[in-house]
Amino acid sequence: MGTFVSWNCRGIRSKLQDIKEMLNFFNLLALHCKKPSCRPISLSNYVAIPVIERMLPLEAVAVQVHVLTLVTVCCVYLSPHDVVSQQDLDTLVDQLPTPFILLGDFNGHSTLWGSDITNSRGWHIERLISNSCLCLLNNDEKTFFHEPTRTFYSLDLAICSPTLLPLLHFTVGSDLCNSDHFPIIVSYADSGGAIQYPPRYLFHRADWGNFMQLADITESMVNTADSSPNVVSCYPTTENHVAFKRAKALAHRMRRCSQRESWINFIHCFIHHILYF
Repeated sequence: MGTFVSWNCRGIRSKLQDIKEMLNFFNLLALHCKKPSCRPISLSNYVAIPVIERMLPLEAVAVQVHVLTLVTVCCVYLSPHDVVSQQDLDTLVDQLPTPFILLGDFNGHSTLWGSDITNSRGWHIERLISNSCLCLLNNDEKTFFHEPTRTFYSLDLAICSPTLLPLLHFTVGSDLCNSDHFPIIVSYADSGGAIQYPPRYLFHRADWGNFMQLADITESMVNTADSSPNVVSCYPTTENHVAFKRAKALAHRMRRCSQRESWINFIHCFIHHILYF
């Protein structure tokens, strides 16, 4: 089944490693940059999807993929500083072949998708959904972390044609992936449209004594896990925020050191092979 991920990475060149990890984690087969102004990037083992056309006058691009049936996927970015009219949004939807999925960073607030207030951008999007008989996939999960105030908002939306609503499942990723936006994931539900619920574990049947003997869990692992975005999200205190920033910096340093060490070992093995074989 198909899975579509939309993520505002805040600079694609500096987030290449995070993008590769995300592609592997979600087992994605293709990558498409949703911002038309970005230069092309090259990632091995991934397929480039042909663009239908840029959906003028907005910053949006669309592709068509075959998942069960032919589906149009349109990625949108609406800058918070631009004035977007109702006609612009209507024109965008009118250009999309149906059925379609509309994903992206809309930078609009509305109580319809979990915001405390509804601004003018949010009101335009609400009217677009209502007038075009579209379906909003979002729930009340937050998709954006505002670091200066340590608050969370819902700015990234997933909208689809009515025929796709029973087939799709919406979730928000738990990792910011070094951005300030969480990825939003739209996937086809299994079992003919039924949502696959998370597994339930019988913890009381576990052999915890044997687990404690076999497990090699250090205190640093526990501290790093406690500094995850989930903890910051549930408890956005200054202490948790500082701990998260430290853990993220440590993870970056460890990754760079591991990559450098791996490359040095590879070069040494390669030179040894050339000289002695």
